Amino acid sequence: MSGRQRSFSASVLAIAAAGTLGAAGLTGFALAQGKPESLLPPGFDDPAPAPSPRQSPAPRPGQTPPAQPGQPPIAQPGTAPVPGAAVDPASLPPLPAISREDLARLPSLEQLENMSTEELDQLLGLAPKSDIPAGAQRALTRVGVLAVDEGGLPPLALANQSDKLVRAALSGTEGPLVSRWGHILLRRALASRLAAPLGMDPVEFAALRVGLLNRMGEYALARAVVQDIDTADWSPALTQEALSAYLAAGDITGACPAVRLQGSQRQDGEWVMWQAICNAYAGESALAATQLDRALFRGAAPRVDVLLARRFAGAAGRAQRGVNIEWQGVDDLNPWRFGLANAVGEPLPEGLLDSALTARGGAYYARSGALLPMLPASERAQFAGRAAREGILSADAMVDLYSEIHADPAAGEDQKAHAAALREAYVANDPAARIAAMQRLWADGAKLGGGDGYGARVLTAYAAARIPASAEHADAAGDLIAAMLAAGLDRNAARWADVAAQGSLGWALIALGAPNIEAVGQSPVESFIGSDASDGQRRSAFLVAGLAGIGRLSEGDAGALAGDLGFDLARQTRWTAAISRAAEVGNPALVALLAGLGMQGNSWSQMTPLHLYHITAALTRGGMVAEARMIAAEAVARG
Repeated sequence: MSGRQRSFSASVLAIAAAGTLGAAGLTGFALAQGKPESLLPPGFDDPAPAPSPRQSPAPRPGQTPPAQPGQPPIAQPGTAPVPGAAVDPASLPPLPAISREDLARLPSLEQLENMSTEELDQLLGLAPKSDIPAGAQRALTRVGVLAVDEGGLPPLALANQSDKLVRAALSGTEGPLVSRWGHILLRRALASRLAAPLGMDPVEFAALRVGLLNRMGEYALARAVVQDIDTADWSPALTQEALSAYLAAGDITGACPAVRLQGSQRQDGEWVMWQAICNAYAGESALAATQLDRALFRGAAPRVDVLLARRFAGAAGRAQRGVNIEWQGVDDLNPWRFGLANAVGEPLPEGLLDSALTARGGAYYARSGALLPMLPASERAQFAGRAAREGILSADAMVDLYSEIHADPAAGEDQKAHAAALREAYVANDPAARIAAMQRLWADGAKLGGGDGYGARVLTAYAAARIPASAEHADAAGDLIAAMLAAGLDRNAARWADVAAQGSLGWALIALGAPNIEAVGQSPVESFIGSDASDGQRRSAFLVAGLAGIGRLSEGDAGALAGDLGFDLARQTRWTAAISRAAEVGNPALVALLAGLGMQGNSWSQMTPLHLYHITAALTRGGMVAEARMIAAEAVARG
């Protein structure tokens, strides 16, 4: 049979077989024609045939036999239960026992409803231990913001020092320093990237430094040092100092990462209000409102404090509630009220701030207000003079401030007059007119910040440096040089060396503050003493102590002159021994801390010539000659 005949016969047989299927087979054939035709090779998409029961391999020893159809799989010991598998109750681990004390510690339903997301995470053990990824967490080996190449002190300067001495120096410095340059020196030391002393925890070291920065009024710098430490590492002491720095710097929400991370570790009123504010700015406005309502109802904090917190928190939500701040019956000011009122633009009642400034601790408001960014220049100016004389504000910052006041039509008459006088001190054609403008500012120094008016010297420092050194202006040389040295312009002051008369104030300031001065003889010092009209000849005593400390007066001349003035440079105390030893071993950081300890006070009348001598001598031996010269010159200028 040929191939054509075989193909024809096969087709006939196929048709005959199809005919024997009946109607059902024909229907299936017709439906199959409506499906897409597969493009795969034959057998490629066909499922593998299921093995018959006789072909199933026998299970190996230790192997679970396959489940029969219709029977659930059997779970094996030590493995996770298979869904639908039979589990032996005896194989399950015992449930942990729960005592009545454990049940009593569980929060109520009301408490659960009032918890923030972070508090719920902490309760359930889901809260992260740190808000910073593991790869970005910072070590505590060195803490600070000022590196050596930026003017910071050596990082290991205190690493081998006694923790007791460092702790005593930091905690013992309780208030401001009498010296502007002493303040600047101590600020530099506290901001440096330093390793903790031997035996002291780095977080405790940081807390002590931040606390001292707060007491000095350096709130912005204290905040910067705090931010150099991961919030997960904060101790309760560091947290409290951080909150003080954030509040005084006007950065209320800056503390929120730490507040939300620590959750309910504290229950005092200030912490509750801070929690509510942070919850509001995290998008949980309803919870924040509930927390503040509860704090107001329970009296967790004074009513006006809670209302200020409610006003501040309300600014974060869309559905803001009007909050009327009720000052009735409020007779005193505190940092919370001052910071929150300025943050929300709420004016303080008349007389409340004035009485706070004159009360004990009132310097806090002046130091904070001088740098608050939300206050206009006219309001910051009333605090700027104090901040300048204490070392918080620089001469550049003072000039910028009064430049804003000059362009502010809302400024007061006195402020406008001071701004106009400062402008004249810079742009007047005649040097005599410029000096006269500066003298008006010096005479109004009390209005520029109170105290001894040294803030006005800081304000006019660069204007004084523009005056040409001339015998025509010799009478004003002392005041001009004092203003220049207030900003550290020692080379500009040195140009007046040939103009200032020997034994005059200008001569004394140059002898102390100018660089590259040779030794000073006893005769010109005696001339200065003879014309000194200061109270108890304090200026003369400071001149002798300063010249002896920086090595410009011989030991014999210094001893003789000090004896004539009634003090003994050879007298020793525990403090003098400590600072001398720190200088002897070349430890500038410890010298700076001990110098700050010895310069505490509100005025130079609280400073002794003996302390000035040992401070300037230690700084000179410790490699900080420039700081020693500026402190000694400032003592004579303000003594």
